[in-house]
Amino acid sequence: MTTWDETQPILEIENLSISFFTRLREIPAVMDFSCRVMKGEAMGLVGESGCGKSTVALAVMRDLGVNGRIVGGTIKFKGRDLTAMSQEELRQIRGSEIAMIYQEPMASLNPAMKIGDQLAEVPMIHQKMPKSQARALARQLVADVRLPDPDRILDAYPHQLSGGQQQRIVIAMALMSKPALLILDEPTTALDVTVEAGIVDLVNDLAAKYGTSMLFISHNLGLVMEVCDRITVMYSGEAVETGNIADVFDKMRHPYTQALFRSIPLPSADKSSRPLKAIPGNFPLPHERPRGCNFGPRCEYFQKGRCDAAEIPMVAVEGDTRHDSRCLRFDEIDWHAPLAAGVQHDSSHIGEVVLSMENVRKYYEVAASSLFKGGDAKVVKANETLSFDAREGETLAIVGESGCGKSTFAKVLMGLETATSGQIMLFDENVQSTPIQHRNTDTVSSLQMVFQNPFDTLNPSMTVGRQIVRALEIFCVGASDAERQQRMLELLDLVKLPREFATRMPRQLSGGQKQRVGIARAFAGNAKVVIADEPVSALDVSVQAAVTELLMDIQRKNRTTLLFISHDLSIVRYLSDRVLVMYLGHVVELGTTDQVFAPPYHPYTEALLSAVPIADTRIEKKRIVLEGDIPSAMNPPPGCPFQTRCRWKSQVPGGICETEMPPLRDVGGGHQVKCHLSAEILAGMEPVFTVAAD
Repeated sequence: MTTWDETQPILEIENLSISFFTRLREIPAVMDFSCRVMKGEAMGLVGESGCGKSTVALAVMRDLGVNGRIVGGTIKFKGRDLTAMSQEELRQIRGSEIAMIYQEPMASLNPAMKIGDQLAEVPMIHQKMPKSQARALARQLVADVRLPDPDRILDAYPHQLSGGQQQRIVIAMALMSKPALLILDEPTTALDVTVEAGIVDLVNDLAAKYGTSMLFISHNLGLVMEVCDRITVMYSGEAVETGNIADVFDKMRHPYTQALFRSIPLPSADKSSRPLKAIPGNFPLPHERPRGCNFGPRCEYFQKGRCDAAEIPMVAVEGDTRHDSRCLRFDEIDWHAPLAAGVQHDSSHIGEVVLSMENVRKYYEVAASSLFKGGDAKVVKANETLSFDAREGETLAIVGESGCGKSTFAKVLMGLETATSGQIMLFDENVQSTPIQHRNTDTVSSLQMVFQNPFDTLNPSMTVGRQIVRALEIFCVGASDAERQQRMLELLDLVKLPREFATRMPRQLSGGQKQRVGIARAFAGNAKVVIADEPVSALDVSVQAAVTELLMDIQRKNRTTLLFISHDLSIVRYLSDRVLVMYLGHVVELGTTDQVFAPPYHPYTEALLSAVPIADTRIEKKRIVLEGDIPSAMNPPPGCPFQTRCRWKSQVPGGICETEMPPLRDVGGGHQVKCHLSAEILAGMEPVFTVAAD
């Protein structure tokens, strides 16, 4: 048996190649991938969708399915080659020494078993632990992952927990056998930024407590910086750069790493003077990779005849520890050269008010038992007294956690729901009580929506061109089929898609391309107000940059009013003119982007900003993790809606936070905050972000 000591890597992947075999061909998914994780170390694996991150993780678990096969290289865990192990040997290691946490927590939980039974099952199977002892360990782990009332949680079914609570249970389950290696595959993607911050702190604390090594897969560079010691950047099946966080973030030595950083909205980016730079071209399909450097066709430093002459190996970067790059030219490139000035834009002129909401409420009445229609009816207060206006050419961002009422507000605006009370003026028409089927064509075409998931919004059996033409027919645009066909091609030009895409089916498009079709369709009727509901959250960072810039370009050209719903405050900071912060159906803060992102802020906004992961080693951030979950909109707390989670509550005398709803008051320059804190305390708030001195 191989001996292993703690000075050696706990996980050592050498020249790993993985292929998937179809009836037509072998598809190489990962090629010549190498990576080492030492004991107690956290390694981040980053890259765009399809680069092979999850495939590497599944290979470590030896769970590639019937079509996947390791065709080269080795994966050593504690000195033992996992690729040479029998299924019985693998069963003894999986779950006990190597555990994996997946992106979707419900995929790992049995909906028909109580949480306590599912947790206790792990040590009972792997360590033959008695049930009473396993149950006690489960209770301890539930407390360790900071869940309130462990006994109630153990006795609950998965559906009775929130998404963040479910993910904490999955983490507890993975840690039940105190594994030496924990693999986390996008564990926080589906969670709110505040819940994500709690999970990140939790993972860091537990890793330190149990001495667990981690392989952390994410597309979020800011998150990787907060969790990991080292990082490996992947592109099209290959590792292109690896090193410790400081070296790769501050002294990157691969063009793809540089391109990734240029496409994310760091605090220094500005939509007018320093716009994001999207990576040109498209990600290559696995069976259509170019010769030589995979990134060559999209690289601004590419040299024909050199970069495409032969396969390129990983080479050590001199002066740094374990820092390697897969680039022939990294010593020749001036990495400190300023970014070539992109197309700069004048700050957009904000026009007259086009949309105004006054004291809009949306309540839902639900039966106590919706299955049997029995008991007293209860009311869900989804939106409470929403008041704001939006102007021509303005981007107004609406932010807040899941369940705060953002999407309900969008549905009311669109006419998919009607408001319970209040007034919604679109131009000079009150549409508050007019459902969409009773709105006239002009109203419908002038108010459109871009949805979060581009995969669900297109008809899979209709060509791209036909779907856009259909929208033009509904909006009565064009006097003939020929005119509509021409307008459809112009809309494809507008969203920067080739005209030949008109004959393609949705399945032939990437996620970013589908989202562009959704945007083209939204603008088919010359929309004046567009609600963008998380339009880039399902996309890779480089595609995100391109789609964001596209929305900005169309807005400048058409003078569109954009209502941008998001939980990603980095994107919000980059593109919005004003920000509206919602909590439990209430507007708790409203102001310009500069006002909302600098003190004084509402205590909830302060916590939201603190939770945002920022991929910049120079930024120092105050850590404020919100305790507890958002209260139910069916049974909101008395007084201030945020008082159950507010760290500032003790600063307000007389306990009025718990009894009185605070007024929405002006704290200067039209900046409104719904809070009982005194003007002196608000004025004395410290910034969440500071830039460290060099």
